[in-house]
Amino acid sequence: MRTTLSDLLTRKHVLLADGATGTNYFKAGLTSGEPPEFWNVDRPEEVMGLHQRFVDAGADIILTNTFGCNPHRLKLHNAQDRTYALARRAAELARSVADAATRPIVVAGSVGPTGELFEPMGALTKAAAFASFALQLEGLRDGGADVAWIETMSAPEEANAAAEAAISVGLPYVITYSFDTAGRTMMGLLPRAAAETVASQPVAPVAIGANCGVGAPDILVSLTQMRGAPYPLVTKGNCGVPHFEGTDAVYSGTPHLMANYARLAIDGGARIIGGCCGTTPEHVAAMRASIDEHERGEHPTLDAIVAKIGPLKNSLPTENQERPPRRSRR
Repeated sequence: MRTTLSDLLTRKHVLLADGATGTNYFKAGLTSGEPPEFWNVDRPEEVMGLHQRFVDAGADIILTNTFGCNPHRLKLHNAQDRTYALARRAAELARSVADAATRPIVVAGSVGPTGELFEPMGALTKAAAFASFALQLEGLRDGGADVAWIETMSAPEEANAAAEAAISVGLPYVITYSFDTAGRTMMGLLPRAAAETVASQPVAPVAIGANCGVGAPDILVSLTQMRGAPYPLVTKGNCGVPHFEGTDAVYSGTPHLMANYARLAIDGGARIIGGCCGTTPEHVAAMRASIDEHERGEHPTLDAIVAKIGPLKNSLPTENQERPPRRSRR
């Protein structure tokens, strides 16, 4: 029952992606500073278990445990030589869960940023970024990923290097940016310009959109600003905003809030809706019910978004607004 993301988009009006990886692993015992990617080998039952819970909650798309599985990030743990093996194993684990499901499930190979700045602001070259992403994506492809899911991007240069790597290994791709700095990415990109950043690619993305950021209201505003893009739109927002209870980061979003977020995302034109940091299988189940029950309504206004799921954490961006200073995510 294996399928492609493009095929599933033609069969269903709205697809549900899964929720968080890291924050759910922390509940299962992941410690601060421990690479989640090591669990693909050390604790595969936990990795498969979370995939299964998301599938049981109704997700159509599950993301592999490979967000930081590139040589630049793994080098921080002296594990850069394990990039291919860890990526392949992650895809194999997700593939096994998807193949056992009673409905088509897309395995999306998660590809996060390198954590480095591109030259001339930093030392990262396009060639080095391409090679880093290509190695990760070869492992994901060989392990059974259906699509490259390039996420939490800030710099168009880096997103395009990852897209070119996906094309080179024969994988279709999705790109989502994180508009977490005054309504822009950290590199100053506005949501309405996201589609333009991939216009020159010889193979178009399957979808583009936004993920992570600072909360559900803000990512919905980013979604509304991408309206009119020539690709299906993705929104994969955080489950509320985190606060600390002792040493634990707790996200404020309830299943009810994420259900309302899903309804507004449908009204905003999203074709793929999911959760990011803090989103549990319980939240995903609530989103599944909303997607199945909701009939698309009027495009949401800012007032409607605030009234239904709370105030923005960011100020709204303007074209003439001074761009925020560029800095690394590391």
